Amino acid sequence: MTGGEHLAGLAAGLRHHLDAAHAARETAIGACRRTIRACGSSIRAVHRLEPAEALSLADEAEASLRQAQHALGPFPALAATGPLHDAEKEYAEARLTAALVEGGDLPSFTELAVGASSWLGGLAEAATELRRHLLDRLRAGDLDHASRLLTAMDDVYGLLMSMDYPDAVTGGLRRQVDALRAVLERTRGDLTTTVLQARLQAAIESRTNPPVE
Repeated sequence: MTGGEHLAGLAAGLRHHLDAAHAARETAIGACRRTIRACGSSIRAVHRLEPAEALSLADEAEASLRQAQHALGPFPALAATGPLHDAEKEYAEARLTAALVEGGDLPSFTELAVGASSWLGGLAEAATELRRHLLDRLRAGDLDHASRLLTAMDDVYGLLMSMDYPDAVTGGLRRQVDALRAVLERTRGDLTTTVLQARLQAAIESRTNPPVE
């Protein structure tokens, strides 16, 4: 075989591999986009107190995510890059947000079939999402539920702070933890202010309307 024929053979095999990788990437990108859209809608349903709708949308997101994971399975170099990691993180966020709001056990990264760094990033984002839900509960006058959500945020922050690994391992978790700390402190301040106002209002009302003996 001449040098030109040998190179042509190499090129043909390479093109076959790259064609398959390109097709898998295109399939995965579309599936990842559907995953992220469904996850966003699922989280909004959680905040609207529509758990059945949230669950249905999370299941829809899971189906799209599995399609992306399956497409990229033969191409680990592509699977390790942006779109799939982002989709896994958003999926973890949707499932973990629902669990945190409901007060149930959190599914592990193996149960969700996502990467460990994707799960950690999703957990950080889910804890941040709790601020919105907590403020909704404050506006509704449900201080007990709001207090429980703040405790959950604090617990998550403590867990994430214990993950003392390089960003290359955790997918840039340190930046997300810093952002969560700021959200947590603002939320703690909001809840404290509301509780103090409620106590003051109760004290004023008790003095204005003393119990009849």
